[in-house]
Amino acid sequence: MDIYSKHDIEELLQGNPYVGRGILIGRTEDGRHAVSAYFIMGRSDNSRNRVFVERDGAVFTEPYDPSRVEDPSLIIYAAVRSYSNHLIVTNGDQTDTVYDGLRAGMSFHHALSSRCFEPDYPNLTPRISGMLTFDSGDFSYEMSILKSLDAEGSACARYGFSYPSQPGLGHFLHTYVGDGDPLPTFQGEPERVKLEDDIDTLTDRLWRALDADNRISLYVRYTDLSSGSYTSRIINKNKE
Repeated sequence: MDIYSKHDIEELLQGNPYVGRGILIGRTEDGRHAVSAYFIMGRSDNSRNRVFVERDGAVFTEPYDPSRVEDPSLIIYAAVRSYSNHLIVTNGDQTDTVYDGLRAGMSFHHALSSRCFEPDYPNLTPRISGMLTFDSGDFSYEMSILKSLDAEGSACARYGFSYPSQPGLGHFLHTYVGDGDPLPTFQGEPERVKLEDDIDTLTDRLWRALDADNRISLYVRYTDLSSGSYTSRIINKNKE
């Protein structure tokens, strides 16, 4: 068993009907770009009634049809925000928690210490988060998963990971192992994946690998490490 192997993202996702929400962070093979990606999936009408919208460098989940919204909590939030030399990506309103924490002088993990898994019993969906920190043409990144200690939701277990960026290597964190009732929570460290140099190739492969019935939206951003500028792609199933 090679614990340092890098998975192909399509092979990792294909055949899995429901990995929930996912964050992918890493560096392109040529070393020139920082990669950050976030996707959402959904099984209920309320969850599926969403699109990604990008405004001023931030990404938000918004209702596709506002008249059909049943409960905006846990599904409507800022998924991507920037602060100073940091790019924050999360699967919930803890994006704002990290943003406010950074402004107050906290670290990524310190800011998240005030949060726990989502109150959606019996699934007890983990809160997954990532943050890229840019510095003089280079970057490092951190990831976090906050999940229930047991099936009853009696306490929160907190796991944090910190990575230097390496060409061609990404780390992938998602909320669920697969489909189920209740949904089985992600286990272990973020998964190691290979990253392409071309944003359209990665976007296409990610979207294609997600289950066609349950995928909702995908956002991919490539940040040029020499200039700080970025290119992004959004796919919304509701707008295809």
